[in-house]
Amino acid sequence: MTNTAYPEVPVLVVGGGSVGLLAAALLDHHGVPAVLVERRSGPSIHPRATGIGSRTVEILRELGLDAAADAVAVDLQGAGAVGKAVARTVVEMGAGDVTTVPMPAPAAGVLDVTPFNLRGVCAQDRLDAVVAADLVRRGADLRWSTNLVGITQAADGVDVELEGPDGRYSLRCSRVVAADGGHSAVRAALGVGTSGAGDLGKSMINILFGADLRPHLRGMSFGTCTITTPDAPGLLVTVDGESTWVFHVACDVDAGERPEDFTPERCVSIVRTAVGDPDLDVEIRSVLPWRPRSSLADRFAVGRVFLVGDAAHTVSPLGAFGLNTGVADAHNLAWKLAAVHHGEAGAALLDTYAQERRPVAATTLDQAMRRVADPALHWGQGPEADAARAAAGVWASPVVHLGQRYDSAGVVDPQPELPSTVDLAATLDGSPGSRVPHAWVDGVSTLDLVSSRWTLLVGADQWLVAAGDVGLPAYRVSVPWLPSGGAMLVRPDAIVAMRVTTSVPDPAQFLTDTLDRLLARPIPVPR
Repeated sequence: MTNTAYPEVPVLVVGGGSVGLLAAALLDHHGVPAVLVERRSGPSIHPRATGIGSRTVEILRELGLDAAADAVAVDLQGAGAVGKAVARTVVEMGAGDVTTVPMPAPAAGVLDVTPFNLRGVCAQDRLDAVVAADLVRRGADLRWSTNLVGITQAADGVDVELEGPDGRYSLRCSRVVAADGGHSAVRAALGVGTSGAGDLGKSMINILFGADLRPHLRGMSFGTCTITTPDAPGLLVTVDGESTWVFHVACDVDAGERPEDFTPERCVSIVRTAVGDPDLDVEIRSVLPWRPRSSLADRFAVGRVFLVGDAAHTVSPLGAFGLNTGVADAHNLAWKLAAVHHGEAGAALLDTYAQERRPVAATTLDQAMRRVADPALHWGQGPEADAARAAAGVWASPVVHLGQRYDSAGVVDPQPELPSTVDLAATLDGSPGSRVPHAWVDGVSTLDLVSSRWTLLVGADQWLVAAGDVGLPAYRVSVPWLPSGGAMLVRPDAIVAMRVTTSVPDPAQFLTDTLDRLLARPIPVPR
């Protein structure tokens, strides 16, 4: 066994799932060399999520990966495509004996606030393959088959002990991003507890299998299908829409069943029964036990270590909020780590990560739990469903994904409370702490104008001159949410950091002072 010390690295990312991979990609995007370690030998082949929200698509676009993700998504926009189906078996579904919920058309105004969406569902393993390939192309340091076996913090860094294919070795890191899942070893080592409902419902078995179901589907495609046959009830989920699928089936622990009872032979039988074809050619590729869970870490940051994704929060699956919330964690944290690493910000900027993301995660968990109590609140469409959601305090899914606001020292005069009418367009009104509203400026979205950097949107020429004086990219816009004499300062994560509605005596000095405050820069001592 070797025991080799390596030089200090700026950031260690622990965990190579979707959130860890995207954390590494975002850090690289911002010019921060990161090392990623993952106990598995490569990206997981077994998808746990398929719903990629609009905000995540915007983040993928920032990385230049939205087109690649869309290319591997299953198209659910054409004829015969539905979001959700209910049928006794796949064979009976293809024969027309099925209840369907169509893919919801974008709610009124959604395309006006986020023009970037995927054409359908993108399974987690396909997304991971896209991001991992891009990291390899960038020359990222990805260390597969590597376990974290020890972690110790000091005032000036974090010492970790790793065990990989060549043995055990130590690494000194400036900071650590823990993306190592719901049973996070890093969180446990830090002594961070969790709160929340905990385990929900029954234990489940996630069966990843290969089978050509197209002859039975007869041109139909779907995101999910609830199979109701008493002999094999469960949820069938599209992975590629042709020959790769996931089937979730309950593991009846109360009746003495154990996850190990789901042998490949038994799983083949379950799949054939659910499909309704006893002779179906089935390849069982992976079997994973799981259980819905709702929990929130008591702390999102301890010293130089930051929890993201499932290490920070586990979200019940209805609503597809879990993965997307984790990606938003990584997006919020990456630019801040980069600003500190490059000497552009004080370390206190990193305190805003937990200040901003933990309340959002808590609200997201609450919204997911409200759906658990009545799934119709999530799937229902039309005025009656809207009224039921309003009565139950359930926000429309796009509001959960896009409409939440931050309240921290990283925002000037934040306005965290959402409007009384929780409508997506109303929540994205340019208020400090919200995602910058989308608007077309000479054919380019304001989201693209920000382009991962501090950006000023202005309504008057004096602000353009001031932005040039302080080195900020600036764009003149004519929009309802920015008065003609005002200006809006947008952070690299596309969050509105400051909005002024009138002119100021010295706009250049005003911008300098504002940036110093937001970036927690030390105040120069007069000589």
